[in-house]
Amino acid sequence: MLMAKRDFYEILGVTKSASADEIKKAYRKTAMQFHPDRNPGDKAAEDKFKEAAEAYEILSDETKKAKYDRYGHQAFGPGMSGGASHTGNMDDIFSQFGDIFGDDMFGNFFGGGSGRRGGGGAGRARGQRGSNLRIKLKLTYEEIAKGVVKNVKVKKHVVCTTCGGNGAKDKNSLQTCGTCNGSGQVRRVTSTFLGQMQTVTTCPTCNGEGTTVTAKCGGCKGEGRVYGEETISIEIPAGVQEGMQLSMSGKGNAGERGGAPGDLIIQIEEEPHAELHRDGLNVAFDLHISFPDAVFGTQVEVPTIDGRAKIKIPPGTQSGKIFRLKGKGFPEVQGYSKGDQLIQVNVWTPQHVSGEEKDALEKMNVSGNFKPNPNKGEKSFFDRVREAFN
Repeated sequence: MLMAKRDFYEILGVTKSASADEIKKAYRKTAMQFHPDRNPGDKAAEDKFKEAAEAYEILSDETKKAKYDRYGHQAFGPGMSGGASHTGNMDDIFSQFGDIFGDDMFGNFFGGGSGRRGGGGAGRARGQRGSNLRIKLKLTYEEIAKGVVKNVKVKKHVVCTTCGGNGAKDKNSLQTCGTCNGSGQVRRVTSTFLGQMQTVTTCPTCNGEGTTVTAKCGGCKGEGRVYGEETISIEIPAGVQEGMQLSMSGKGNAGERGGAPGDLIIQIEEEPHAELHRDGLNVAFDLHISFPDAVFGTQVEVPTIDGRAKIKIPPGTQSGKIFRLKGKGFPEVQGYSKGDQLIQVNVWTPQHVSGEEKDALEKMNVSGNFKPNPNKGEKSFFDRVREAFN
């Protein structure tokens, strides 16, 4: 029997309004409390440790956090991308969250005998990671309905082509760091009454890069990146909605001196349609017909998000009648459901009539056939609307 997942904020003991630093601190505290090396042989503690890692993976990522806040755990269910699962071994978690488990935490926590993870996560890092980049992308109803590939020019930091991103004037200007011998780490072992304890910290000379620059590149002034422009091909899945955010890994600003690039965050905006209105997966259209057409019936052509369609208006159609075109709405993002198009009939009442038209209308008005006589078995307007949108 599957157990319901606990709320990620509850797991870390923070609120939805918590800052990124507060979330990080809460995770460190929880991870240290339930760490397997502090709780040897305790399966419950290990499960809570994995649970905390999964919560932090989502809440530390701005895009994933926004999806979780909007859809909950369902945002990362079957068919949805960006999910998290930590059912594997501990090393996977330490590898993924090295910045959390490195430096002081491991130095004060593990002794030299903890060879399994004695080095912590403080691995060699090249340069500084680039920042994420945000853009807004407007889409038409037709593009949203079918999905589209957009080629967008984005102004951002790109890798310097002169030095290849290392910030050095030439290959002779890039040398192995003498402090850490290229490892990017400085290790220190101290003896305590508990035994030897090892501290692994980032090298202060090269900032973990393992190399030092003796002469800077003239093109980027040693930064390894310059401000430029890149054309990015963005694949938009069918069914996206206003306010949704998509993420492209590694398409943000280039990092400094060979650091990993940031991500590109795409916020979806919908261009208003001239005739149609969107309500979730459904599309709504107001159809206006004349009084004679309502009496005698007619055939009309209506717009849809993938062209035009003909519908038959039967004789005696009342104003407010809603017709449904099955499957003519928007598809569900990465799902199988599809909305409908709902057409509400409005009988047009002229505001100005000629004398001849007025005489004809007065003659009809005295006829019993034109007196309102609704069928008591007919559904009310609110019932029809409720039924149409369910």
